[in-house]
Amino acid sequence: MLICPLDYRYGREEMKEVLSEDYRLSMQLMVEGALALAHAKVGNIPEKDAKRIAKACAPGVVSLERVKEIESETKHDIMAMIKAITEKSGPAGRFVHLGATSNDIVDTATALQIKKALDFIEGDVLGLIKAFAALAAKHRDTVMVARTHGQFAIPTTFGFKVAGYASEMMRFLDRLREIRPRVCVGKMSGAVGTGAGFGATFFKVQEEVMQELGLGVEEAATQIVCRDRYAELANFLAMVSTACERYATEVRNLQRTEIGEVMEAFDEKKQVGSSTMAQKRNPMLSENLCGLARIVRGFVPASYEDMVLWHERDLTNSSAERFIIPHMFVLTDDILIKTKQVFEELKVNDKRMRENLESSKGMVMSEAVMLALVSKGIGRQEAHEILRRASLSSERQGKHLRDVLLKCKDLTKVMSAKELDAVMDYSSYVGSAPEIVDKVVARAKKATSSR
Repeated sequence: MLICPLDYRYGREEMKEVLSEDYRLSMQLMVEGALALAHAKVGNIPEKDAKRIAKACAPGVVSLERVKEIESETKHDIMAMIKAITEKSGPAGRFVHLGATSNDIVDTATALQIKKALDFIEGDVLGLIKAFAALAAKHRDTVMVARTHGQFAIPTTFGFKVAGYASEMMRFLDRLREIRPRVCVGKMSGAVGTGAGFGATFFKVQEEVMQELGLGVEEAATQIVCRDRYAELANFLAMVSTACERYATEVRNLQRTEIGEVMEAFDEKKQVGSSTMAQKRNPMLSENLCGLARIVRGFVPASYEDMVLWHERDLTNSSAERFIIPHMFVLTDDILIKTKQVFEELKVNDKRMRENLESSKGMVMSEAVMLALVSKGIGRQEAHEILRRASLSSERQGKHLRDVLLKCKDLTKVMSAKELDAVMDYSSYVGSAPEIVDKVVARAKKATSSR
């Protein structure tokens, strides 16, 4: 019986495989094998015994079923695995797990899972940067109205809006690469982190294991890898998911019937928007990923709680992390993939963007006119008052702002109708938006081609 929607509805199989029980066991076995080889390398155990243990830890030798069978008796998952390895190691079994504690294996294996999962997330982020850059370049000069407080502001370009998303996602790429060495960290330092169980060879054994596995070292562990690392990871995954929710929320708003400037792709042959309202074309993918982002954020408080443990450790973090890490990775991966799909297939209605600009009756150009008046010698505050009164009059009379301004003597004495028309051209007041798009797109191309 399936209960968790990750099992039947959300997430791609490749990411779920990395966080699966089978993969987790395979990583734990890999760590045990690396530990045995490290012991042999520093002279703690015979090389032939180390190789025998490593062979027992190879894929397909120790089964999950056997480990579970033993765990039903021991009530301890790592001890069950150790016994299963010992069964397959013959006389060499006496050296399995030598000097280690459970979390030397658990946390180091988790670091391997995190490392692989971050590879997927990095690929997702790079793909989304490419999608944003392509859309931004395509709509570099597509003029639309910008909105603040939900109200018309001044003109911008759709390409500029999306370039902002690409720029933000490049910061997430930087963040991901910055946190890798802090979160892809293991330990092989025994019961309370002092390395006592490894004697004089402690530093060398730990170094050999982590080099073999391609991980960093927790330099001053307790019984576990310090959980500030996991909290930082959770915070990153929540942030990048929330950024995607921001982009999707913009799509949802711009797809509203009364705005209609963009629309998610819709399969007109088969897709259904509503079971009763046949006309509906809902932004379902955007809404879906917005909901999932809220779930991802919901795991962050628990990751902070897991930083606070009794003395060198207790067990309160363990059960929580079995939910936090897999769910946050699978859902964040799903969110990033869906965001990319939304923007790669997005329908942009530039005609409706123009119509919405026109519906403002020139009001969105009030700042442009105010600044033009300042350039003609009128004080900034006086010019602001001229436009404030004219805007109110325009709205009250339902007239175009241009027509109201041309009856304003304070304006006509310094500006001709032809000059006013030029100032009120929407495309003339997008500032450096096109050039900013060019810069962001160029940087995005560089960022995505370096991998």
